[in-house]
Amino acid sequence: MADGDAHHHPLPRVLSIQSHVVHGYVGNRSATFPLQLLGFEVDVINSVQFSNHTGYPTFKGHVFDGAHLAAIMEGLSANGLLAGTTHLLTGYIGGLSLLEHVVGVVRALRDANGGQLTYVCDPVLGDEGRLYVAPEMVGAFRQHVVPLASVVVPNQTEAELLAGCGPIRSVEQGFAACDALHALGPHTVIITSAVLPEQAAAGTGAGDQPGSTTSGIAASAASSTHVTLLASTTQPQAGGPAAQRLVLTIPRINAYYTGTGDLVAALLLAWMHHHPGDLATAVEKATAGLQAVLRSTAAASGAAASAAQRTSAVCAARELRVIQNQRVLQQPVVELRCEAVGASIGLPPAPPPPPS
Repeated sequence: MADGDAHHHPLPRVLSIQSHVVHGYVGNRSATFPLQLLGFEVDVINSVQFSNHTGYPTFKGHVFDGAHLAAIMEGLSANGLLAGTTHLLTGYIGGLSLLEHVVGVVRALRDANGGQLTYVCDPVLGDEGRLYVAPEMVGAFRQHVVPLASVVVPNQTEAELLAGCGPIRSVEQGFAACDALHALGPHTVIITSAVLPEQAAAGTGAGDQPGSTTSGIAASAASSTHVTLLASTTQPQAGGPAAQRLVLTIPRINAYYTGTGDLVAALLLAWMHHHPGDLATAVEKATAGLQAVLRSTAAASGAAASAAQRTSAVCAARELRVIQNQRVLQQPVVELRCEAVGASIGLPPAPPPPPS
């Protein structure tokens, strides 16, 4: 990522399709700057454009449809601007029209780049047992989008919905859900947050808002003290077969923030690119960056961090401090380490992806 290298080697390029807000940090606003800090060119297409995220008392703006996406892609293609795109990142897709056109985007990018494309799909459907989107979006993601993804990064609710394996209440059930998602196509599945029974306290927190995603790491003071990240990959790992299954236990920051899932998806994309064959390091660095942003935001937001009422002032105080933490996003201090459990809990190696 040195300046001199950029003159001789093209930078990796991400096309990011997700929500956008004028004020604050969710969707593309949460993902773009961290990706740029980590050495990526970022081309942005907005699925919505709102004044602010939907957790505020009021928001205004527009939701875009498939025709909007198709028109932008047509312009990019006509100018030869799809070539050189190494990654696709998708987040909040609010309706079937736009989702159907995402399938075409994946194919167009692969055609323009000799079949080479890493597609990281954050399947924003819901959180903590409730949907943000129409129910038919679940089946559309499962049937049409997830099979095209290289990496899928659902939260616990999204993993349960897409895998169709029932509730995730243990590490073993979490990896069973990962296997079901591997069978659809992705070589890597990262369940970014799972609250398991041994972690749960009395009650659960409210989920994040449509148009942004939460990793679950900072949802509510009324929930558990920790969340579990589960990562599974079919790709060979530097740590051997056991490192194809990873567990990371993360202390919960007892406050509510919007856009954390969008941020962690971008960080995972970046660090997986910089550490191929070492998913553990990628997960650890992405988590360290996110946790640093959350700690900084919690400290700066003061009493608003745990305020029950979401006034405009409270929501504004809770906006992620992305710019203020750019140094730690580039050079995260890793304090939490993954446990490689592929062998220790008796699970078989992750199955290979189905033939394309």
